[in-house]
Amino acid sequence: MTATAASPALLHGVGDRALTWLDDHREYFRLAPDDFVDNSTVVERLKPIGELALNMRVLFREGVAGSRQQARAGQLLDFTWRELLDGGNVLARLQHDEPLSPVPLEVYATFHELGHRHPGLEAAVRTGRRTLTWTALEMVPNRRLGVLNAERKLGLVPSGDFDEAVARTWLGQLPEPWTVQLHIGYDLTHTVFHLTNWGEFPERIPPAVADYLTRYLPAWTDDWADLEHWDLLGELLVVDACLPRPTLDAGLWERYAAAQSPSGAMPIQRGMPRGDPARVFDLVHHPTLVAAFASAMATSRAMSAAR
Repeated sequence: MTATAASPALLHGVGDRALTWLDDHREYFRLAPDDFVDNSTVVERLKPIGELALNMRVLFREGVAGSRQQARAGQLLDFTWRELLDGGNVLARLQHDEPLSPVPLEVYATFHELGHRHPGLEAAVRTGRRTLTWTALEMVPNRRLGVLNAERKLGLVPSGDFDEAVARTWLGQLPEPWTVQLHIGYDLTHTVFHLTNWGEFPERIPPAVADYLTRYLPAWTDDWADLEHWDLLGELLVVDACLPRPTLDAGLWERYAAAQSPSGAMPIQRGMPRGDPARVFDLVHHPTLVAAFASAMATSRAMSAAR
């Protein structure tokens, strides 16, 4: 039976509410002075900042933001580059201290796509990439794919073969679908994200992988919806939007939208946590960013289908 597709209004509403919450809580993304004592803390704090920028990039790219949303997204991007990253100086400092870390490169790649430049950071990245260690660094396959995609976004000669990297991922090997556990679920979603440059080029998914996902994704989304794991479900809904024939399943999206709090925040699993606002932010910023991402992708696909 073919699932009924969710309405663009439902899909858009999830993202609009998520963006409102992210904007209202922008100060919680800020690095504190104590964070700079340890580079590992800086790396950890950069992850949500990079994801925030990615979401705004996707929102602009897909062209689904209304005038109010577009203005808010633009202000958030400016805030992220200018205040959270000090015009890229935070990334340059980390790259100088950790010349073989791919993290500054990956975060910077999104801003580079948006027209921002930091020559000092780019020079430091080039220094690290001239070493044999850069290509020898051990990392899980979908993580390697992310580095290669970041290099591609910056127009750099890739440090490895992209197709070989895809083939080494869990998803690239088309394993038994019933073996998908939580961490494998996140691995396969990120393989799709890096393959498609965060949904920009769905056609880059190899046909065999697209067929595999078309066949088994409905079972996975049903499972994680039943477990009320909204964070992973949101990522799987993005994967659905990247397929040649996305389902945009109305039943799933209605359950997903119902899990969102009135403030726009999305819980990781089951209901919203309570307590100290900073702690709540740390727990829900990722699923809320995912909700904004899923909404932008699904709304774009729904509007394309309606034309």
